Amino acid sequence: MQTVLTSLEMPGLSKVASGKVREIFDLGDAYLFVATDRISSFDCVLPQGIPDKGRILTQLTAFWFDLFGAHPPNHLISMDLTRLPESAQPFREQLEGRSMIVTKLKMFPVECVVRGFLVGSGYKEYKRDGRVCGIKLPEGLTMASRLPEPIFTPATKATDGHDINIPFSEMERIVGQDLSRRLKDISLDLYSRAYQHAWERGVIIADTKFEFGLLDGEIVLADEVLTPDSSRYWPLSEYQEGISPPSFDKQYVRDYLESLDWDKNPPAPNLPETIIQGTAKRYRECLDLLTDGSVKL
Repeated sequence: MQTVLTSLEMPGLSKVASGKVREIFDLGDAYLFVATDRISSFDCVLPQGIPDKGRILTQLTAFWFDLFGAHPPNHLISMDLTRLPESAQPFREQLEGRSMIVTKLKMFPVECVVRGFLVGSGYKEYKRDGRVCGIKLPEGLTMASRLPEPIFTPATKATDGHDINIPFSEMERIVGQDLSRRLKDISLDLYSRAYQHAWERGVIIADTKFEFGLLDGEIVLADEVLTPDSSRYWPLSEYQEGISPPSFDKQYVRDYLESLDWDKNPPAPNLPETIIQGTAKRYRECLDLLTDGSVKL
């Protein structure tokens, strides 16, 4: 049965953050991350949620954590809800499948973006001056062209509005030279490993973004990993250079919103049921393909 959770309050637990999708509660020595079914587009949270979206994001992140093993270490402590304090136990049904108890980290103030294909903001930059985040690319590339090799294109985190692409030199200034180079190497390695896994299952990872933090001087992978919210997933069978391919992410919602007379400012318009169910179907199909159907919601 499909379920939709768009907000959550748990008396007795302090909520420290409420993002576009996640609610974060303080457990004292750890955080509780809860992925709701909220969906945002053009920096606006839409009125309706997407059924089981939060569970799909959480289960897919857990799948990648398991696949990557301890290289690098990640922030997941447990998904066992019996470990939560008594005040959270009445909310077990809402929390099931969409919650992670995670380590508290000192987060890096940058998004670690890896691009394997030319699309989105990277394509816009390339059309303007042949570069993406200061990286010179070959001439003659077009929409959805596969890059000669994946590129690392960091971005600053924005509390409001879009994240801003920055050159690697700016990341070095913000984070430090040594840590920046380590984060770049780890991000490119993770993308390469994930790309191969997805390709063998008929899925292209066009680009993705990772977040990392520090724990006792060690770099730790954090937050959501390689989900349809943080990555651009395309069906390999429908990939065609020169056009923006159909995707397993929320591009389906964006395309619908683009067809409306809406100025992209709040309040966002309601989504028709066909768009809600079509989006849910795409998220679920992505999960099933990447995990070989092994994850049951």
